[in-house]
Amino acid sequence: MNILYLTNHLNIGGITSYTLTLASGMKKRGHNIYIASSSGEVLPRFTAEGIVYLPLPVKTKSEISLGVLVGRYKLLKYIRENKIDILHANTRVTQVLGFFIRRAASLPYVSTCHGFFKKRLFRKILPCWGDKTIAISEQVKEHLVADFGLSDKNIRVIHSAVDTGKFKIPDPKLKGEAKRRLGLGDGPAVGIVARLSREKGHVYLIRAMRQVIARVPAAQLLIVGDGRLKKELTGLVRAENLERNIFFHSAVKDTLEVLEAMDLFVLPSLKEGLGLALMEAMACGLAVIGSDVGGIKSLIRDGQNGLLVRPEDHQGLAEAISVLLRDPDKARSLGDNARLFINENFSQEKMVSQTEEVYSECLRERS
Repeated sequence: MNILYLTNHLNIGGITSYTLTLASGMKKRGHNIYIASSSGEVLPRFTAEGIVYLPLPVKTKSEISLGVLVGRYKLLKYIRENKIDILHANTRVTQVLGFFIRRAASLPYVSTCHGFFKKRLFRKILPCWGDKTIAISEQVKEHLVADFGLSDKNIRVIHSAVDTGKFKIPDPKLKGEAKRRLGLGDGPAVGIVARLSREKGHVYLIRAMRQVIARVPAAQLLIVGDGRLKKELTGLVRAENLERNIFFHSAVKDTLEVLEAMDLFVLPSLKEGLGLALMEAMACGLAVIGSDVGGIKSLIRDGQNGLLVRPEDHQGLAEAISVLLRDPDKARSLGDNARLFINENFSQEKMVSQTEEVYSECLRERS
């Protein structure tokens, strides 16, 4: 198959990671893979996999921008020249673009829904979901059916995946070196890798750390990510007098750079489609704690491969973190189970195979 992926940009983030994992996996299976997008710092990793890149001016949040109109014209020509068989969009803007291209080019169109959308009128008037819509978790599927009226028969739940060959248990001997490289001390390190936005729950994690540090004085928190909440979060750290224990680090291209310094991973989201960074932490054998919301519940089996806490509950979060920092054997057991769970259920091979089946189904229906 000749497969064309669409996404707004190729900067660091969950959708870029998803697209790279899927596209590189499809390339390994012998398909010809193309990606149309604005550029970004992760672009070299796509081209290194032999994926053909088409620059497209779609780094926008506007569904009716000039870039979408220019992109439609440019892509229609590109699709004819390269005999594209499948179009696969990964963001709201490119879903609109894909919808209009499908109608003009008469080719199968697939979209992936990576999370939860606000019920805006324009999304109901012009849904643009695709011939088949991939939901990355059961919770996202339920959202699409309940809030947007999608037909159950046109949705396929295919979980995002982790390249389990890459994300392995780090060498314990190198953990101290990784901590020093990131400016941390030698004490146990709690970590989070997430966009600095309100729905990720950083505020509750920072508040929880005050109680954690009172119980485990050497504990420290590494917050990895960028976003509009940075100023508010750094102000909260100062207000709580935790500058010596809480450290910020910009988003990284390779999460292994920061995961190998962590002893415990926490994702206290208020809502979450699935949680790719959480999956990567689990694949590295880290003990994990997450909020009992959304797709996180698809990943964490409370008490078996991690711990679940109520959202917005900084006291419950503090208790869970303290328990695992004080009981390394329990943390190690949960981490081992977490890695096994990811290897068995969220491998790149499984995601690619299931997505390939969706493409084949679309082609059969179209023919």
